[in-house]
Amino acid sequence: MNPTRLLCLALPMLAMGAEFTVAPNGSDTASGTHDQPLASLATALAKARPFIGRESVVINLAPGVHRLMKPVVIGASESGTAAAPVVIVGAPDTVISGSGALTGLRWTPGNGGILSAEVPADLETDQVFVKGEALVMARYPNWQTYAPGVYFNGSAPDALAPERVARWSNPTGGIIHAMHQYMWGDMKWSITGKDAAGGLTMVGGWQNNRPTPMHEKIRMVENIREELDTPGEWYHDRVAHRLLVIPPRGVDLASATIEVVKLRHLLEFRGTKQNPIHHVTLRNISFRHTARTFMENKEPLMRSDWTIYRGGALLFDGAEDCTIEECTLDQLGGNAVFVNGYNRRIAIKRTSIERCGTNAIAFIGLPTAVRNPLFRYEQTLPLDQLDLTPGPKTDDYPADCLVEDCLINRFAQVEKQSTGVQIQMAARITIRQCSIYDCPRAAINTGDGCWGGHLIEDNDVFDTVKETGDHGSFNSWGRDRFWVPDINVINQRVAAKPELPLLDAVETTVLRHNRWRYDHAHGWDVDLDDGSTNYLIENNLCLGKGIKLREGFKRTVRNNICVENGLHPHVWPANSGDIVESNIFPKGYDPALMPPNNWGERVDRNLLGSKSLLKRSRKNGCDTNSAVGDPQFRDPATGDYRVADGSPAIALGFVNFPMDSFGVKTPRLKAKARTAIDAPSAAHAATTETVTTAWLGATITSVTTIGQVSATGLPDAAGVLLVEVPAGSRAAALGFAARDVIRKVDGIAVKTVGDFLGNIPKKPGVRITFYRNQTLSERVVDQVMTE
Repeated sequence: MNPTRLLCLALPMLAMGAEFTVAPNGSDTASGTHDQPLASLATALAKARPFIGRESVVINLAPGVHRLMKPVVIGASESGTAAAPVVIVGAPDTVISGSGALTGLRWTPGNGGILSAEVPADLETDQVFVKGEALVMARYPNWQTYAPGVYFNGSAPDALAPERVARWSNPTGGIIHAMHQYMWGDMKWSITGKDAAGGLTMVGGWQNNRPTPMHEKIRMVENIREELDTPGEWYHDRVAHRLLVIPPRGVDLASATIEVVKLRHLLEFRGTKQNPIHHVTLRNISFRHTARTFMENKEPLMRSDWTIYRGGALLFDGAEDCTIEECTLDQLGGNAVFVNGYNRRIAIKRTSIERCGTNAIAFIGLPTAVRNPLFRYEQTLPLDQLDLTPGPKTDDYPADCLVEDCLINRFAQVEKQSTGVQIQMAARITIRQCSIYDCPRAAINTGDGCWGGHLIEDNDVFDTVKETGDHGSFNSWGRDRFWVPDINVINQRVAAKPELPLLDAVETTVLRHNRWRYDHAHGWDVDLDDGSTNYLIENNLCLGKGIKLREGFKRTVRNNICVENGLHPHVWPANSGDIVESNIFPKGYDPALMPPNNWGERVDRNLLGSKSLLKRSRKNGCDTNSAVGDPQFRDPATGDYRVADGSPAIALGFVNFPMDSFGVKTPRLKAKARTAIDAPSAAHAATTETVTTAWLGATITSVTTIGQVSATGLPDAAGVLLVEVPAGSRAAALGFAARDVIRKVDGIAVKTVGDFLGNIPKKPGVRITFYRNQTLSERVVDQVMTE
């Protein structure tokens, strides 16, 4: 192991030192002893400064709710040392909260079961909690429990229908939530009022770095007075200064604690790389109740699909050797933990993160650290303008950080383009022994190849991508400085300069000994997308939809089990250097836009499920020494997919790996965690053989598979894919190329080859709408398009 990683694995034994106590009923004029506690953590830190650096400092937070009026900023002057750290430790039931309690409310009954009470005129809040649990902001449609096909806990095509909008007397402040047209996350708009025609005016829609108009059907609107109509909902009337609530059944508002959220951040660790905050530990504390931040989620991340808000309940910016351990983060409106820019050896251990609005944990560097930073998918640089120096330009990024033995679930409840652990512009992040599940998109996402070296091992990941599509339980992009959307240009560039793929992805990222289960439509267990490069994927158990490798370089996939699926190779470049060996792939391979007879360095010694699969693979120059047979799993019913001693996989070099050590290890977390074998997974897609047809000298096929959809960047499985377009063919002369997808002819949609061939007008001037390199184009063809 890298010795820098060892520094954050364990705290040293604490020497006797200064000790202070903080209690909710304390006083900041007190001495800070156990019997005379202080009232605030900020005051305790100030009193501790004379001791910090000379001896260990312990700040004890007494049980109860410690409400913050503003974020606590911990700076370089509060830094400990390795021998004398600063430890902020809670007791059972210690809570640091960003909400305030409303007291003295007098509830007045109204129509429809609504109770209302006067609140302070300056109140601003986007969440209300009763007995510690969030109520639902008044919305349409009403809140639903998650089930397959349910988005935003309920959506409706008529959420913005004119007849519904006409009922809203003053919708200013309302929020529109809508999915991306291609289901790559969601976007939000704030309603600013109505126009002269009675339609809505709004701002927003910037929460996706590849934006589209809002989805035509999957929409939800909230914070509208007229939609307050069901128990458990609330609305804040800012004009009348009243809080309106329909109480949850069985709840007496008069005796309940009513809390409203105030803060976006709770604790901020702020230093600089020249003067960092270091050696501070948070232990055994619950953090809860922060404001939602989706309208501040504006900054595009480099060429990924993501935008980001650089903040969180716990924010690290310019920190070293700081630790969160044995904590609970719950009901946070935005990011739970955000590690921003320069940080080294930040550790998050034995911690539970649940019900946050956005990312559970994010490690995000600054674009100033990147050579040739590009921000939009379609942006490219000419080859002669590329900086050919490998690695980062500055050290403004997180490195050598650790997420270990953490339970992370029910995150991204507000923003769907979010993840459990997000890594972008960072190096050597370890994610180990975590249970990550129940989320709308990926559980773990790496947004670029900068700068690799990540270690992802021993995790249990499942129940993912529940509200989006074209993604994976693990997802990565590698749209690095040399990358372009056109595979032909990639091939030309790398042929001219073979060093290009490893300029940003300088260290190998390892996915080792994880259990992945992708349960829902349109995705994969492991999805290496758009140029993901320099990966080692070994000893993984894939219970869902297999492993996808889109165009990229230097990927080794070995000794993995895809229980009911296989490998999904998409658009590999020439001479990719990929190695795929000693895996168990019952469904073989499901290629999309793959070059014939050029499948990387080696695809061999794999166990496939049938002779037809093996025969098909050998046509592509693969699997000369592979075999067909039953892998002879020992006990699948209990999750034991080790193979028997006589399995044909053993002769191919496959080696059994443990099946009982995925996910969290701490007994407290293990007792509450689900596992990937607790519930049945969804049906697994079988691989299919493409049926092709000749047209104008080209080879075409109907778009039918998720692989074809993903490889071509389509919104859905419809259209006609041009598989091959030989030079000199009539199709080439008309300007078409391989991998184009025809979607419309003279404005009429075509879903299949039959639609296309049966409806081509026999006249000149035919307007063809098609996708090329994930961009929609049109061409008018001045020839009769028939044989």
